[in-house]
Amino acid sequence: MRITGGTLGGLRIKVPRGEIRPAMDRMRESVFGILGDLSGLSFLDIFSGSGIIALEAASRGASYIEAVEMDPKKRRTLLENAGLSPVRIHCRFMAAELYVERARRSFDLVFMDPPFPYRYKWDLLKSIVESSIIGSNSRILVHRPREDPCPALPQGLVLDESREYGRSIVDFFSFFS
Repeated sequence: MRITGGTLGGLRIKVPRGEIRPAMDRMRESVFGILGDLSGLSFLDIFSGSGIIALEAASRGASYIEAVEMDPKKRRTLLENAGLSPVRIHCRFMAAELYVERARRSFDLVFMDPPFPYRYKWDLLKSIVESSIIGSNSRILVHRPREDPCPALPQGLVLDESREYGRSIVDFFSFFS
């Protein structure tokens, strides 16, 4: 896998052994093109896997980044890849639900890319919205399979747009006040 743009554009990273569904190059390039310059923004990558999304954020100027991954088989690769970043990527090795429950910092951008069979993504989205992770200007992106439609949204959350990439979709959410 390679980083698609920014200061690290073209850099190849390692992929952990075992079950992984890395975000497609085309999808990452498009999503980060939509987000634009991330200079000075904080970024949270939930279900980080190899750390490619966190690295894409770092490559485009994010100033504070956290990557959350539960699978111990991915730990070594995530740490190694995070070491390539020009800004420190803070790696948290725990279940996403536990991280959301314990987190005290808010983020400008939250990218949630759970394994496609993960059945609790919408419950987790609701927990994120109700947590201290989100500020009034935060945006949340959810990568999901096309056959898993978005249910009724939590109070205050707005679906700005959805983009299709093969059999997957990335939803862009924001908040109304």
